[in-house]
Amino acid sequence: MTGAEPESGLDELEFRDPDRASALRDRLEERLAGLEEPVRIVHVCGTHEETIAEFGIRSVLPEGLTVAMGPGCPVCVTDSAEIAEAVALAEAGHTVATYGDMIDVPSHNGSLADARDRGADVRVVYSADEAVALAEQTDGEVVFFGVGFETTAAPTASVLRDGPPSNFSVLSAHKYIPPAMDVVAAHPDTRVDGFLAAGHAATITGAGVYEPIAEAHDIPVVVGGFEPIDVLYALLEVVESVAEGSAGVENAYPRCVSEDGNAAAAAALWEVFERVPGRWRGIAEVPDATLSIRSEYAAYDASERFEIDPPGGDHRESECLCGEIMAGHATPSDCPLFGDECTPADPVGACMVSDEGPCRIKREFGEVRGR
Repeated sequence: MTGAEPESGLDELEFRDPDRASALRDRLEERLAGLEEPVRIVHVCGTHEETIAEFGIRSVLPEGLTVAMGPGCPVCVTDSAEIAEAVALAEAGHTVATYGDMIDVPSHNGSLADARDRGADVRVVYSADEAVALAEQTDGEVVFFGVGFETTAAPTASVLRDGPPSNFSVLSAHKYIPPAMDVVAAHPDTRVDGFLAAGHAATITGAGVYEPIAEAHDIPVVVGGFEPIDVLYALLEVVESVAEGSAGVENAYPRCVSEDGNAAAAAALWEVFERVPGRWRGIAEVPDATLSIRSEYAAYDASERFEIDPPGGDHRESECLCGEIMAGHATPSDCPLFGDECTPADPVGACMVSDEGPCRIKREFGEVRGR
């Protein structure tokens, strides 16, 4: 590893400085020049993909370095069946509150936007706390459709632990990212020389949560932030480790991430949720990667409180390549539906809906070498 921040420095918090970016790019090129094989880094965060695309980072990466997106968009990996359950609850007369990105995600039972158009009460909220406030203002049942990784699951856990009103419940589609990284690294069709891990998730769990992945697959995992200099620095840290033949976890986001994470948030997370097997949309059944509400909090678990029986179906998932794209096996351009039958205004797959989805990002920023 480099052992220290680059001479261009991160200490002044100037994360969009062209000179610093050029210095990091030059160091990447120097390191890659000494390697016999190209390096393929997989990141697992939609926010990283937004930064990479918006600032054209792939266009300046040296030859021999590929950065691919893995299953790091929580909206994209929310299974069609989970969305269908939320739609069924809304159409049963309950208020369903969720994040804005989830409203238009299609399922075999339509989207929440479709349910709202048919007269259901579907609300956009920015936090679980806001959904609780909504429940406090009404006598009707309010169901928070909880989506996201550790970063959003911890606040959901906190509101349940604090004792919300009796008319409030959670339909949990929260996911836990490390097991999915393990699945990606183990897949025979996916070459992973190193991971760029999401800094915001690691603020909850700590950087140390990735140690088993690094050890099991003998690869480096670097936790990175989200500004352009953050991303370039983290990529350099991965390449440094590959060049030195070392595996392990490096924290390239120390201003926000510690080794052990946020103890209070993590305590709430694991008090309320337990890890169970679950399907990640279009990818696989991933062991221990879905966060289910523990029996002690069953009174607030919408899947326990209500009888939910949406119709079956697969919503064209056999045609959509979203799962293969999220697993790093394909790019948006490989999908025959992309940009024609699947657009932001009329999405077929979840990857076209979210601002963090790779298809939506490609649609907005285009595609360059390496993705």
